[in-house]
Amino acid sequence: MSPPADTRAVDARCVRLNAKAENAAALAPAIERHTLARGPNDLLIEVKAAAVNPSDVKAATGLMPYAVFPRTPGRDYAGVVIDGPAGMIGREVFGSSGDLGIRRDGTHASHLVVESDAVVDKPKTVSWEEAAGIGVPFVTAMEGFRRASIPKSGETVLVFGVNGKVGQAAVQIATWQGARVIGVVRKAEPYEGHANASIEVIDASATDVATRVRELTDGKGADIVFNTVGDPYFQAAHKSLALRGRQILIAAIDRIVQFNILEFYRGQHTYVGIDTLGLSSIATGAVLRDLGPGFASGHLKPFPIKANAVYPLERAKEAYVAVAGSSRDRVILKP
Repeated sequence: MSPPADTRAVDARCVRLNAKAENAAALAPAIERHTLARGPNDLLIEVKAAAVNPSDVKAATGLMPYAVFPRTPGRDYAGVVIDGPAGMIGREVFGSSGDLGIRRDGTHASHLVVESDAVVDKPKTVSWEEAAGIGVPFVTAMEGFRRASIPKSGETVLVFGVNGKVGQAAVQIATWQGARVIGVVRKAEPYEGHANASIEVIDASATDVATRVRELTDGKGADIVFNTVGDPYFQAAHKSLALRGRQILIAAIDRIVQFNILEFYRGQHTYVGIDTLGLSSIATGAVLRDLGPGFASGHLKPFPIKANAVYPLERAKEAYVAVAGSSRDRVILKP
């Protein structure tokens, strides 16, 4: 389908991955110029900031067989609409996607073409870098709760990997909804993110998690377990579930786990698998819109962005290596 006759074309600077690499250190991103123009239902966005996610690096190193080459990586973005339908030009927006940067060209560029229904208005109180950092972690957390049911006041949510970015987003959302949150860490450390209530933290290296969860909940267990780590905590998560409890799973290290079917059906449990790579830009926009009231009210807060975690496009490789090295910082590229 040809672009509208009055469409603006731009000469965009784009990070390009021309072939997969064995690891992050072997990545050889180039800066190329490509002409971009929108389709009739699209927006042309001047990108002000774009986040780097672990999935960006995994796709670059061949861990996602459906990732295409060559391509511009990047799933999360914030920017200004410079061409689009009437009423959209000049709007400050942000967004994310499961297919951007993986199956088609993404956000690590000076400009981006994306569907009109994919974007969300950027809150005035949020910087470009902060808005770009919201995407994947908050979408993953919110989609998990949408599928497992949004936490309610009086419910207990147990979050494994509570200091990871998805873990922190899950804490924010659950406490925004009035739920009690218990976090799990692998070594002694406090919860380091924003929350709307106090968070109890269990050190998994010093305490049996399921036993402690039962103690903290008068024997009931957790209504929702958000397992951001996967198999290392699978059994502890399973044994922490309340009657009719739900476990949300988003990651795996070893794919195979022991599974007690009897305990599963007698506990009337539900397991929910979340893969945000399966969400289109438009579907992702719908999830972000559910989060909008929380950011507007201040119950949800973007991750702080450190100055040394912001890189120009020309230093994209350094940004990818930082993320591959399990940096806890939210890493941002700025055109």
